[in-house]
Amino acid sequence: MKNCKLVMRLFKDTYAVCRLTHNDNIPVWADIDGFCSVTRTSDELSVVCMEKSVPDEIQCEKSWRILKVEGPLDFSLIGILSSISTVLAEKCISIFAISTYDTDYILVKEKDIEKAVDALMNAGYEVRSVE
Repeated sequence: MKNCKLVMRLFKDTYAVCRLTHNDNIPVWADIDGFCSVTRTSDELSVVCMEKSVPDEIQCEKSWRILKVEGPLDFSLIGILSSISTVLAEKCISIFAISTYDTDYILVKEKDIEKAVDALMNAGYEVRSVE
């Protein structure tokens, strides 16, 4: 992926990564506006949604920002997440990654977002803000 310049979009809002029980219904509050991702396993129901939508009693990790890799990306492309995560790992920045059919989303804690954007831009990525 080093030869391919990718464009990323930085979402302006903050998001939460929530944990519910595996047999909970998908909550109505999760799908209000903006980005939402839901994953059910035999162990849990994970919901990523806008932080302001999450009720106080829900177990979650807040203050995430989203960097979206502009897509759609071809399934034959190799190393997209690897190259991004390597750049950020070298700066000791933890990520939470979500892949969809068309593209990848990298969640970075709000406290690290400036450092992450700088690192990605220095590595040749273009980062644009979403209005």
